[in-house]
Amino acid sequence: MRLLLLWILNAVALLAVTYLLPTIQVSGFGTALVAALVLGFINTLVRPVLAILTLPITVLTLGIFYLVLNGLLFWLASALLPGFQVQGFVSAMVGAILYGVIAWALSALIPNKKG
Repeated sequence: MRLLLLWILNAVALLAVTYLLPTIQVSGFGTALVAALVLGFINTLVRPVLAILTLPITVLTLGIFYLVLNGLLFWLASALLPGFQVQGFVSAMVGAILYGVIAWALSALIPNKKG
């Protein structure tokens, strides 16, 4: 149940990013749900591999390259989905940062039932 709620909240976070940045567009809530799912898969499967491969440049840039990596993966998700559009790399980087912050804030509202 918690996973389903987190998925919906991530879609809401993506819609919030589209309201904050006019250069990012999502055609509807259904597309936002699919985009949140694709972003979750990309972050789960692709990001760890790329983080390991780009570790030397990330260390050299004191971690700033990780923001570039987040932007590239956000841009990749927009390239895979027809209803999700990001206009440019800078928009992808800012959108990825906003998406992460908003999704984190929304997920903090859900109580964790451990213990």
